Amino acid sequence: MKRQVVITGMGAVTPLGNDISSTWRSIRKGISGIGTITRFDPSPFPSRMAGEVRGFDPLLFMNAKAARKLDPFIQYALASALMAREDAGLAADPGPAQRTGVLVGSGRGGVTTNENNMTAFLSKGVRAVSPFFAPMTLVNMASGYISLRIGAKGPCLDVSTACATGTHAVGEAFRIIQRGDADVMYAGGSEAALTPLVLAGFCQARALSQRNSDPGRASRPFDRDRDGFVLAEGACVLVLEEQDRAEARGARIYAELAGYGLTSDAFHYTRPDPAGDGSARAMSLALADAETEPAEIDYINAHGTSTIPNDLVETLAIKKVFGEHARNLAVSSTKSVLGHMLGASGAVEAAVTALALSEGIIPPTMNYEHPDPACDLDYVPNEPRQRSLNAVLSNSFGFGGFNATLVLKRFQR
Repeated sequence: MKRQVVITGMGAVTPLGNDISSTWRSIRKGISGIGTITRFDPSPFPSRMAGEVRGFDPLLFMNAKAARKLDPFIQYALASALMAREDAGLAADPGPAQRTGVLVGSGRGGVTTNENNMTAFLSKGVRAVSPFFAPMTLVNMASGYISLRIGAKGPCLDVSTACATGTHAVGEAFRIIQRGDADVMYAGGSEAALTPLVLAGFCQARALSQRNSDPGRASRPFDRDRDGFVLAEGACVLVLEEQDRAEARGARIYAELAGYGLTSDAFHYTRPDPAGDGSARAMSLALADAETEPAEIDYINAHGTSTIPNDLVETLAIKKVFGEHARNLAVSSTKSVLGHMLGASGAVEAAVTALALSEGIIPPTMNYEHPDPACDLDYVPNEPRQRSLNAVLSNSFGFGGFNATLVLKRFQR
C-alpha cells in the first residue's frame, strides 16, 4: 500500500516577501512584486523589469563566512528550508536523521557566481577566480548544503527541469516517502538567475514582456494582450511528511499531497506541443495516481506564464482532461504578481495551492482585463474568491517539453 503524504511546513523567499506568510498575504490582495530592475542598469534591455527579491538578509540564516561562499540560489534555498523546518515544528525534534531527506532543485544553479567569476577571470586572470567557484555553482548544492545544515542523512538529490523543476522536486520527494525510503523530505526549488546574461538571453528569445512603462501590470496570464513572462527569482521549500508520523506528533497539516504525474511533449526545445497532449497527460496521470475523478477537482493553480502559446495550450489541455467540467473549474495564475521564478515556481505554487485549500481562498489572476476568445475558462480575474475546496491541481510546464502536475486534497483527520 502507498503511504500517505502530507504537507506540514513551508518556507519561502519571493518578490512578495521573505517568508511564506507575507508572500501569501500579498497574493491574496493582488499586490504585485514586479518592478523596474534595480540590481543592475536595465536600460540596454528590451525588457527592463523583474520580480526581484528585496531586503533579504542572509545573516539571519547563516554566518558571514558562509554567506560569502554561497551563491544566492543556495542562500535562498537554505533560508526557505530553515523557515519550513521551524514552521513544521521540526527544529527542536527533527526525528531520525537517516529517515530525513532533501530534494531541492534549480533550473540555473549558481549563474550569479558564474557571471561574476567569468567577469573577474577575463579582466584579472586566474587568481581572481574564487576558490569556492566550483561548489557555489553546482545545481545540487542547494540540497547538499541544506542537508549539511539540518543533519539530514536520508535521500539527498536534486532535479533540474527548467520551469517544471519545483513541481518535479515536490513530486519526486512525495514518491520517496510513499515507497518508504524516508519519513520526512524537504522539497522545493530555488532560483537566482536575475543577471544581465540571463535577461539578455530571454530577451533575445523574445520570451519576456516589454510592458516596461507599467511593470506591475506586465504579467497578465490568459489576457488577450499578454506579451511574455516577467523574470523573477526566489525559493520555496515544503516539508513533506508521512501522515501517520505527522499525526502522531500533533503536527499542523496544510494539505494532503495525493497525486503526481509527469510527461514529456517530445515536440520542441522551447515551444509547447500545440495539441496540449503532454500537459493533458500529466494532469490525467496525476488524477489517476490520486484516485480522483476530474469532476472532483475544484481549482487549478495554472502554470500560466503570460506568454501567448503557453496560456493557450494550457487552456486547451485543461479542456481535454476535464471536458464540460472545465467550465466549473476556477483557474488562476499567481505568476501575475510573482513573475516567473523559473525553477522555484512550481514549489511556491504548490505552497500557495496548499494554503488555498487550507483557508478556502482562491488567489486571483491579476491584470486580466481583456478576455481572449481562445482562453475562455474562469481565470478568477483580479479578485480573490472564497470557496470551500476539496481537491486541486498545480501545473508546471518547462522548456524542453517537461510537464508535471500535483494533486492536493484538503486534509481531514
